[in-house]
Amino acid sequence: MKNQRSVSFLPRLFLWASAVGVAGFYAVMWQRTAPGGVASGSTLHQLPDSDTNNNPMVSVIVPARNEERNIRRCVTSLLEQDYSNYEVIVVDDNSSDATASILEELAQQHPHRDRLYVLRLRDLPAGWAGKPHALHAGSQEAHGEWLLFTDADTWHAPAALRTSVNEAQVRDLDFLTLGTQQELTSFWERVTMPMAYLGIGMLYPPKLVNDPKSKLAIANGQYIMLKKAAYEKLGGYARPELRATLLDDRDLAVIAKANGLRMLFADGRSLVHVHMYDGLQEIWRGWRKNAFLGNRGGLPFLLLQLFGLPMVTIVPFLLPLFGKLPRGRKGVPPVGQMEANAATALALTPLLAYRLWENQELQVPWYYALTHPLAGAIFEGILSQSTWRVLTRKGVDWRGREYYTRDSQPLAEKK
Repeated sequence: MKNQRSVSFLPRLFLWASAVGVAGFYAVMWQRTAPGGVASGSTLHQLPDSDTNNNPMVSVIVPARNEERNIRRCVTSLLEQDYSNYEVIVVDDNSSDATASILEELAQQHPHRDRLYVLRLRDLPAGWAGKPHALHAGSQEAHGEWLLFTDADTWHAPAALRTSVNEAQVRDLDFLTLGTQQELTSFWERVTMPMAYLGIGMLYPPKLVNDPKSKLAIANGQYIMLKKAAYEKLGGYARPELRATLLDDRDLAVIAKANGLRMLFADGRSLVHVHMYDGLQEIWRGWRKNAFLGNRGGLPFLLLQLFGLPMVTIVPFLLPLFGKLPRGRKGVPPVGQMEANAATALALTPLLAYRLWENQELQVPWYYALTHPLAGAIFEGILSQSTWRVLTRKGVDWRGREYYTRDSQPLAEKK
């Protein structure tokens, strides 16, 4: 009799433990990330009416490998900044598509072509990852007092550079990074990006990132501006632990904060837009590259995430099924439908409220909140595969290059 009671009690225990756990998780997420925005950080100061009083030279460095889809829009927007003292260095990292010809056309025909310098790289040296090597090569050619690292899939409003320089001067910063406006044009982008930002917000809450007393640091590699003297003092991307990193933005930020640089992660969504991936396959491979390496807390915490992710994204939507469990010997179900519905409401109310807020931040239609379980399943697969590929040295691939393979030390390039 006692065994029967404990068996019938287990579904109720799981139901309410799940509901309370989910509600607690999203309450904690709200406290860690809002207000301020999962994609933002601190607010920028008001833009001055004209060019900044002190116009330091800024060297904008754009690493580009097979970026024919994006490079024209990016470089054009950079050449048309309303700031008076800057140069644009595009590092063509051995592209095999039309990137080189597009850059050549811009260098010959754009009205501000005198600001543009194209640096062409060939082979990737041993011990380097592609992007850190390209950024390092570009920094070697830079003449500016400030360096701006930005990605080829970005678009910059005319006032972006002027606003950033003004912000750095007003706050007396050494290092400024901006959150960008994500351009989410397809179904799969709108499904997955809010989940990606949920994970980033969980691991790197903006409040701690901007707290100089906290060791936690991250930057957005789509827009990092820092003093050249500070960059060189750190050793830049030629620093041994940065040469081979696939998390060039986070790892640079960690070293910069540890060395006492004055840093800010700010909301730049009105200034910089980015379109990262097209299609589910590209989304999967892009996040797979970073999912394992970008985690904190080591393997035990990662295993906890693999267990917890479906618990906070998929299971809450299945809780009403507890009211459909088979009846016991006395004809009484272990959990009544009203009780199952109450537990479901406890779990889904904070979940959907948080996801609706995320959707608003990322300009995703509200009804994509209902795809939360699908996004959870996708990222469960991405995180699992990323972990397996790195730990087994099967490797992760990006832009035709393989990293963390058995025969690479630690890197290899496809020929």
